[in-house]
Amino acid sequence: MTDIALSPRRSIARPSATVLAVAAVFVLLFLAGIGFGSTWIPLETVANVLLGGGEKTEKLVVLQLRLPRVLAAALAGGAIAYAGYLLQRITRNELASPGVLGVVDGAALGVVLFLAIFSGASNSLTVSIAWQPLAAAIGAVAAISLVFILSGRQASSAIRLLLFGIAVAAVCKALTTIFMLIGPIYQASQAARWLAGAVNTINWTEIQLMLAVLIPVGIIAGFAARHLPPADLDDISSRSIGLNLPVYRIFIFFLAALLTAGAVAFAGGVSFIGLMAPHLARLLVGRARAAGIVVSILLGAIILVGADLLIRVALAPLEVPAGTVTAVIGAPYFLYLLVRKDKTNG
Repeated sequence: MTDIALSPRRSIARPSATVLAVAAVFVLLFLAGIGFGSTWIPLETVANVLLGGGEKTEKLVVLQLRLPRVLAAALAGGAIAYAGYLLQRITRNELASPGVLGVVDGAALGVVLFLAIFSGASNSLTVSIAWQPLAAAIGAVAAISLVFILSGRQASSAIRLLLFGIAVAAVCKALTTIFMLIGPIYQASQAARWLAGAVNTINWTEIQLMLAVLIPVGIIAGFAARHLPPADLDDISSRSIGLNLPVYRIFIFFLAALLTAGAVAFAGGVSFIGLMAPHLARLLVGRARAAGIVVSILLGAIILVGADLLIRVALAPLEVPAGTVTAVIGAPYFLYLLVRKDKTNG
């Protein structure tokens, strides 16, 4: 009787302890990301500045130069991981990720078109580069809208949405490559940097825009995620408990697309975070919904903040896009999951 009574507590305590441990790692890495730069600032000094203390020079370096960069990486990584968690749960497929919706490649095409349209005869932009995130967001929304339009009446089918998402992503990727090849050198170099995913040039205005998009969408997604366990059922079973699964699937796909668009519009085409973070979270906390969401977001933030920090440490003083690290790590991880899934099915 005692063992039976204690078992629920153990199942709750383990995810809670894991969440706290992952959160602690994130906080330490976040402070380290702010502390490292051309000059090292001790972690206690960083914490002191963030709490309102510190000297004028320390405040300038921490609050204006480094904090926006690290915060942008955390927001973007967390949002993409959140989107990946939603997609993997609603499709019941551990290989699902925001990239397969065409959102990232649609954003890339938007950036390249922006650079092509607004480049002058001297191969320089005729408008401010600050408009680039808007172009990326428009491209991302246009891509996911095209996926839904092509899916038609069967847009509620997760498999159909994934297939059309892959197709739209392939078309966007091909068009992006073409425009980069025929465009001016400035366009190609700027687009290539965005495609790799970089957070080093983000300012507080862009941070505010990210928050304005990601916070409301994230809250709505959190409420919507309450139905993810019933969504594991088939259409008939879910209908019997009052869940319109086809409509719910479309809603979750749309929220995942908005989360991804809000992240990549500012951080660039960061890859594989939406695949890795939810999968690692599931290994740590199982299928616990709330803990899974929180750990996925924290792991996504850890991956991108850590990637940016690694690049700064290993290649200083060069500024290399952090997305190159996530791609190098994520590609083999994707192949591992693919091979494992094939062995399981075989």
